[in-house]
Amino acid sequence: MRARDPRAPDPRAPDNRAPGNRVDTPTEDMTGYTAKPQQPQQPQKRQQQPQKGPRGAKGGPKADLATEITASLVVFLVALPLCIGVAVASGVSPELGIISGVIGGLVVGAARGSTLQVSGPAAGLAALVAETVLEYGVAMLGVIVLFSGLLQIVLGLVRLGRFFQAISLAVVQGMLAGIGLPLMFSQAYPAMDAKAPGTPLENMAGIPGLLANTFADPQALIAAGLGVVTVVLSFLWKKAPGPIKKVPAALVAVGIGIAVAATPGVDVKTLEVGNLLASVDVPGPEQFAGLADAGIITAILTFTVIASAESLFTAAAVDRMHDGPRTRYNPELIAQGAGNTLAGLVGALPITAVVARSSANVQAGAKTRLSRTLHGLWLLAFALLLPQVLALIPISVLAGVLVHSGWKLFAPAEFPKMWRQDRGEFAVMTLTTLVIVATALLEGVLVGLAAGIVLAAVRMSQTVIRQHIDDDTAKVVMAGNATFLRLPQVIEALESAAEAGKPRIRLDLTGVTHLDHACRSQVEEFTAQQRGKGLRVELLMPGPATPSPAGAEGPVQSVGSVGSVRSVGPVDEGMAPATERAAPPQSAPLPRRQPVPASATASVTASAPGPTAEWFYLDTTPMPEDFAQRYVEEYAAADEYLPEDPKRHKQNHGQNHGQGYEQNYDQDYRQSRGQDYGQSHEGGYTQGYASY
Repeated sequence: MRARDPRAPDPRAPDNRAPGNRVDTPTEDMTGYTAKPQQPQQPQKRQQQPQKGPRGAKGGPKADLATEITASLVVFLVALPLCIGVAVASGVSPELGIISGVIGGLVVGAARGSTLQVSGPAAGLAALVAETVLEYGVAMLGVIVLFSGLLQIVLGLVRLGRFFQAISLAVVQGMLAGIGLPLMFSQAYPAMDAKAPGTPLENMAGIPGLLANTFADPQALIAAGLGVVTVVLSFLWKKAPGPIKKVPAALVAVGIGIAVAATPGVDVKTLEVGNLLASVDVPGPEQFAGLADAGIITAILTFTVIASAESLFTAAAVDRMHDGPRTRYNPELIAQGAGNTLAGLVGALPITAVVARSSANVQAGAKTRLSRTLHGLWLLAFALLLPQVLALIPISVLAGVLVHSGWKLFAPAEFPKMWRQDRGEFAVMTLTTLVIVATALLEGVLVGLAAGIVLAAVRMSQTVIRQHIDDDTAKVVMAGNATFLRLPQVIEALESAAEAGKPRIRLDLTGVTHLDHACRSQVEEFTAQQRGKGLRVELLMPGPATPSPAGAEGPVQSVGSVGSVRSVGPVDEGMAPATERAAPPQSAPLPRRQPVPASATASVTASAPGPTAEWFYLDTTPMPEDFAQRYVEEYAAADEYLPEDPKRHKQNHGQNHGQGYEQNYDQDYRQSRGQDYGQSHEGGYTQGYASY
């Protein structure tokens, strides 16, 4: 048996020249085939080997573990005041905020989905939770969070995680601004040791009275001073010199607040902390019976949408902060749902991904999920071993932390930026924010989504309508997307053509990329009416789309019906001869040649040209015998509609109408597209298109 030359390509190997079989680092011989690499992916393994070096070596597991532990401690220090502050702002005990933080670390943090994103109770849901607790009580909060988590799991299982990326950015920014603005005003009251009146509008209206009462009370002034110091530190701490700025600003503010609160003569409000396990409240039958209330169902849907959107938007933002593994949205949504399901079972706060903790995790050098999991463990240990420390934290300091969070959510710099980029999107963003502030979060988001859809529909319905009056013809040319939103302009153009008093009306819609039922019906009704009056109406419009035959390459293409013809020019070139027959595309670039079976080209409707082709059908009344000669003369005079090569188009396209696209158009098309496609007119696509 003759041995095979090892340099020759293996006949059993896949053809690497076919689409999808190319390799990233090909080594091709003269046959064009790609040789099989001797050791695939070996260089990548050698690059990864130093990171998995011997135990104890520099850069080995011990060094990586130390980095992850350090990052987890940084995240813990950032998360602790935020968990407590969000709980206080939500109207529940601080222990519930810590429990949610623990679940976000140990449950969501250990799950697959996102590598560096950190989850826990978020300021973005604080106002919504506060409204829910005020209306339905703390006991019902667990049921709402529980079923929100179950819905998130279902959404992830049916692979709708990517759906949230289809939401307009203007709506997202408007939603965040609508959350942040009320949060700032609501936290201004506890920052001065006062209680917020209620709704966002009431909180805004009560600020002057709050300031008057604060200046009249020395203890309230001290609390307000702590709140102001916290806000200032939060904004300026990143400019601190040296390694001190690595300490979270919120933790520094908490330390200052504890020191001031411990000073003799100072009587500011501090946290009231109870037993962590005693705060767990598992929902009972009474709470589950509340699911019959439509308001509870609405709250569940609201929590699901807002928590999912905030988590997945945060995931996209965190992915831009590092070059590690990207977020897998559906597994991440399932992980968030699992966390919220458990949080609901113990009556804790809802969980979402949080930008502040996630960015701290990335900046601390974390590379794996270990850091975010450990931060939940530190939260649990602190709450169990040192609960008395929490009772020393002034409420005004935590309120100051949330005022800073509200400002970052509001992001006022985004409004002028959006104004410069897109006035329409600015309107959607502003409308979403105002409706959220004036009514509620869900209503504002729904209004913003509706406004975004309307804006997109209006912009997609851009229709260009041009009119021209000749000696005996009123011409109307349309291009773009003709939908019901542009129906008034379409009707106006048609009526203007009818009022011109010409014996012939030519409607050229070959440039229309989308013609909806309303506009199509209006055009056809107008055509029938004018023909009933004895006028000649020549109508050229997009034809119906039919799918490609089995085995044909490319997407579904628009194919003309029997007797179809394609528009080949701006206005006059779209006219067809009396003998209607199929014509190939001219304006679009031709696809790469592929052999097509002759049986697939037996008729126009049995095969379609390439995916870039456009086909139309012609609807017109029979032409008189002398029309060809009259059209040649008319076309020669219509210089304003000629393309760049007037001589060739006058000569060939004008005579095409007299000779039925048989001889002259064949020659013209050979010059521009090729011999085979030109001959396909006479062969009915049986010979010419098959060879193409």
